[in-house]
Amino acid sequence: MVEVKISPWIQAGFNLFKENFGLLVLVSLVAVLLGSVTMGILAGPMMCGVLLVTMNLAEGRSPKPQFGDLFKGFSYFLDSLLFVVVWGIIMIIGSLILNIVPILGQIASLFFVYALQALLMFGLFLVIDRKMGFWPASMESINMVKQNFWPFLGFGIIAAIIGSLGAILCGIGVILTLPIQACIMTVAYKDVFGGPPVPPPFQG
Repeated sequence: MVEVKISPWIQAGFNLFKENFGLLVLVSLVAVLLGSVTMGILAGPMMCGVLLVTMNLAEGRSPKPQFGDLFKGFSYFLDSLLFVVVWGIIMIIGSLILNIVPILGQIASLFFVYALQALLMFGLFLVIDRKMGFWPASMESINMVKQNFWPFLGFGIIAAIIGSLGAILCGIGVILTLPIQACIMTVAYKDVFGGPPVPPPFQG
């Protein structure tokens, strides 16, 4: 059973963000803008671009990722689009059906959304890192997470709350919280699926 290291992953993710603050805020700003003005059509490729940057930063590659690496997410356009659209539709339909039931349905709907997000948390990483199609990547993520579902669910909820704080408190603040969430998830992915060690924590 895979170990879920909630506190270490979050701490390492914050450190990765602090070390690369300027680049991550810039790529997140552009990713959010392009995703918004295209009505979500470019949301998948832009998220892939952000994750490409965070993964390369986590691996400590030289030369360091540059702003232009964001647009390498277009290499995964179809699979990332299908990932966002297919699972987005499933999430919406499932929530609508569950919400038919008063009170308990709303609770079940919320659980359904968070559970699905947790099960799919590594999907786009696998599309990028292992060049998997969106469906095999989704199934691989689900199979990994379900081995230790409840701790992964807790981790996913915390990461999602961190990522959405910017939108809740101040809409534009998402350009700060989105890359923090991406860094946290990147650290978790590298630990769970293997890869070069995450660089030592930032000192200062």
